Amino acid sequence: MTSISEPGLPRPGFLTRIGKWWGPYPLGQAALILGCLGLVWWFGLNTAETMARAGITPGFDFLRRAASFEIGETMIPYSSADPYARAILVGLLNTVKVAVAGCVLATLLGVTLAIMRLSGNLLLMSLVRGYVELIRNTPLLLQLFFWSALTRALPAPRQAISVLDTAFLTNRGIYIPGLLLDGTTPLGWSLAGLLLLLVLAAGFGLRRRQALGWRRGTLLAALALGGTVALLLATGARAGLDVPALGGFNIRGGLSLTPEFAALLIGLTVKFSAAIAEIVRAGIEAVDKGQWEAARALGLHNGRIVRLIVLPQALRVITPLITSSYLDLTKDSSLAVAIGYPDLVNVVNTTSNTTGQALEALAILVGVYLALNLSVSALMNEYNRRVALRGSLPR
Repeated sequence: MTSISEPGLPRPGFLTRIGKWWGPYPLGQAALILGCLGLVWWFGLNTAETMARAGITPGFDFLRRAASFEIGETMIPYSSADPYARAILVGLLNTVKVAVAGCVLATLLGVTLAIMRLSGNLLLMSLVRGYVELIRNTPLLLQLFFWSALTRALPAPRQAISVLDTAFLTNRGIYIPGLLLDGTTPLGWSLAGLLLLLVLAAGFGLRRRQALGWRRGTLLAALALGGTVALLLATGARAGLDVPALGGFNIRGGLSLTPEFAALLIGLTVKFSAAIAEIVRAGIEAVDKGQWEAARALGLHNGRIVRLIVLPQALRVITPLITSSYLDLTKDSSLAVAIGYPDLVNVVNTTSNTTGQALEALAILVGVYLALNLSVSALMNEYNRRVALRGSLPR
């Protein structure tokens, strides 16, 4: 007997696939897209004509002109004779500085508050709950105004509030001990940078081989830090702790935090520590109680239970939510313009007012914040991927 094979269903052709991708109403969708493009074109023409009547040439050539305004707080050398591009870079660095410091401090404070909330002590639990409810239910802008007024109400340097004679709170800023590193040479920095690159490469290689545990990672980081300091000292650098001290009518030495930066950093830290505390608490409570009981039955104490069993499981819940908090903190740092801190928004607003290039300034602002948030999101997503794979079973 001979079997006759019947042909299968015909594969959809190119036009059929295009039709499925386009949708059931191709003409209506095409008209809608053309209408949106035409509207954008019309707005662009009107904007260009308005700018031409005002004597403003569209484009980004203004970035090469002298800014002609000063910035009160900078991380790199800057003067009013520098171009607008450098002024915007100064504002960007100020934004990154407060965002990174805020994320670190908010995480530390939030984790501490979450542990206090879960301690079982009724007084601590009540205090932390009241703190969280108060902070989460008041606007961040109002809190920034409060901290700004508080920092400006501090006494003058002569009557500064001293904290163990190592830190001073004044209306001119907050002075804390800082690391003093003098006499560094380009050769020293080059050798230190090379050492750090080698250590990072070794750590990455060990990580790929899954041979880098918590203790080995800590030891590797300590060796990298010690080796870097040793190289700098060997090339003639002098390291020490610069402790602030009252000298005359001002505080001299140490690391100075301006009132605007201090108010913004405290406001962001306090605001987002409350949210992170609730995220961490929820993540830890999401781990089944049986995990604790099984670990105690094996003779593990609470510290090892949290580090080896609870946190690896809780991080899968915590990390995505903390990523959102980091993104919100980075974006909400733009409220610094309300208290006078020269962040990116403040500098770009001044640039827009002095040049008249409002659209270009807005495009720069949108692009920079988009790049910042996408970078933070990419880093946290990579970390979240590693956390999710840590406890996965081999196939």
